[in-house]
Amino acid sequence: MSEGVEVWRGSVATWECDAMGHLNVGFYVAKSMEGLASLAAELGMAGAFAADARATLTVREQHIRFLREARPGMPLAMTGGVIEIGESQARLIFLLRHADGQLAASFQTLVDHVTARDARAFPWPARVLARAQALRLPVPPEAAPRSLGLEPVESRASLARANELGLRRTGLGAVRPGDCDLFGRMRTELMMARISDGIPHFLQGRSLNGEPPGQRAGGAALEYRLIHLDWPRAGDRVELRSGASGGDARFRKLTHWLLDPDSGRAWGAAQAIAVSFDLETRKIITLSDEALAAADAQVIPGLTL
Repeated sequence: MSEGVEVWRGSVATWECDAMGHLNVGFYVAKSMEGLASLAAELGMAGAFAADARATLTVREQHIRFLREARPGMPLAMTGGVIEIGESQARLIFLLRHADGQLAASFQTLVDHVTARDARAFPWPARVLARAQALRLPVPPEAAPRSLGLEPVESRASLARANELGLRRTGLGAVRPGDCDLFGRMRTELMMARISDGIPHFLQGRSLNGEPPGQRAGGAALEYRLIHLDWPRAGDRVELRSGASGGDARFRKLTHWLLDPDSGRAWGAAQAIAVSFDLETRKIITLSDEALAAADAQVIPGLTL
């Protein structure tokens, strides 16, 4: 086993941060996608994301742990490696660390090895399989799934189902050419960014954890699982529907469906473990019994990925 290979190094820009004063989830994913391009090169697929690529990698899903805040000006570095590799699919890991070595976030990324233009999966070449063995990297305990599993999912997401469950519309827009990669598919980080942009609509008239009046509170995600079911292209529309699907006195489980409002089919589905936290102390807010009852009343039975 290796300790991973460095795949990204940089820092947190102010414009990448949200109203909570820390790196927005969409930019976490953007950095992991840069890391993916670097790891592809280390695996023998340099140029996998170039315009003339014949083979590339598509992200099927990501499991993300957000472990320590990344705030403006903080230096960060990312290493990557291979957890496991099959005939045409691989589970990769990316570890984003602060300058002191502490883990800021981890990404388990499931990718398919596909033809660049039509995303048809086909077997890895021998050179990639050989190199993958040298880049094997175990999952650190901190990066392992905690509240969201990795078991296979057959998503029930659809516009009809969203209407049936009464899921709130939290986002709506069209995919622009600049939102797409060189092969015309909507970029992974912008799927996550759409979910993030919808959170204020989800919270309108409610709070995650019933913080006391007057307390300066914000929200944060601790864990995410984002599954790609299809890839929107320029001109397609994306509608976001969101709902609460569980939780306890400290954490709320939120479920988001990214849908095509024209066909009704799903582009993707995500679940998040979210918290409210005190913006002064930067600590998680725990619900009172009364606030927990109010939060539980918002849970939508039967809402899953």
